[in-house]
Amino acid sequence: MNIPFTKYQGTGNDFVLIDQREHKFIAHHDIDSIQRICDRKFGIGADGLILLENHADYDYEMIYFNADGRTSSMCGNGGRCITAFAKQVGAAADQNTFLAIDGEHISRYQKDGVVSLKMNDVRDVQSGEDFYILDTGSPHYIIFVEDIDDIDIKSQGEAIRYSEEFKAEGINVNFVEIKEDHILVATYERGVEDETLSCGTGVTAAAIAYTLRTKKGEGNHQVAIQTKGGKLSVNFKAKADQTFQEVWLNGKATKVFEGEYLVN
Repeated sequence: MNIPFTKYQGTGNDFVLIDQREHKFIAHHDIDSIQRICDRKFGIGADGLILLENHADYDYEMIYFNADGRTSSMCGNGGRCITAFAKQVGAAADQNTFLAIDGEHISRYQKDGVVSLKMNDVRDVQSGEDFYILDTGSPHYIIFVEDIDDIDIKSQGEAIRYSEEFKAEGINVNFVEIKEDHILVATYERGVEDETLSCGTGVTAAAIAYTLRTKKGEGNHQVAIQTKGGKLSVNFKAKADQTFQEVWLNGKATKVFEGEYLVN
């Protein structure tokens, strides 16, 4: 059996996307097949695999798996990439509404290739001297550093992810350096268990943590972000009770190539 697929990337966060509206190529429980497809030596290679499926109440449903083959929490860059893919295969128009593991999302595809994705409201932010913990669809640990180039992202991120507090469920770890007009973000992702070039829910969490750390206060904010894979921005409305609404993740989602994967 040949499985038609398309590969997309959002600021270097790459995904294999498969249209399953008419034919079910991949079963949700088939961890081995998903691992092989995402393997960079023996498969197509990706940070994750995304299935586009029908849903009676939405334009489509996004089913996301990390490279380890397991279903995961929300993936922001994946949400932007499936928006572009849905437009490519005719599943949705420029603006659409889809269901993901963390609920409903609205997304907008623009002619310049930028996709904006509405994230869930954020609340219950925990903080310490130099770190913040919050959930932006996925759980994130944000730590502020003086020079991100001095950080071994994999080893230091792994140490936090597998610490006693987090090892059972795991957590994504983001290192953030504050610059004059933007922030730098580098992410260690659970499920991938390595550094990725970008993480959509991670930069969203970092942007919110940045406004708290720098005491930006209530109102509308937009934060520019540089990841190792490219530029993103996050805009949101901060409330007095430290909840964050109208959260949008913005950046390019780019088609890399398409083909057929041969299942032996």
